[in-house]
Amino acid sequence: MVEQKLQATLITGRTIDQGVGKEMGKGSKEYFDSSAVCFIDKTDMVKLGIKSGTNVQVTSKYGSVIVKAVKFPSGITPGMVFIPAGLWANAICGDETFGMGMPMFKGFSVEVQPAPNEVVLSLDELLMKEYGR
Repeated sequence: MVEQKLQATLITGRTIDQGVGKEMGKGSKEYFDSSAVCFIDKTDMVKLGIKSGTNVQVTSKYGSVIVKAVKFPSGITPGMVFIPAGLWANAICGDETFGMGMPMFKGFSVEVQPAPNEVVLSLDELLMKEYGR
């Protein structure tokens, strides 16, 4: 049975591909392709009825962002999704610090749903949407 929404735990962090893209510049296609993504377990992709490369909407209590779904390259991680640290992840991480001085970047609840007709915003477009500049 295909589900319309997946409840998952979000983890953010850096990736090697993202680091390579960053060397090319944060405005580069390489950085966009390696950062505006959400890694999802293959069994969760089946539940959502999506394939690698499908756009998805990831929503937390702090916000929502459209990113490209990518199958986790190895291992089995149902119920967990990973977005590389950066503006796309920041759009849903929020700014609460819970007295620690740093926002949460790992281990909080998100909802993932297919968004094949939505566009993944570029870095400049997302900056304009989130911060008006």
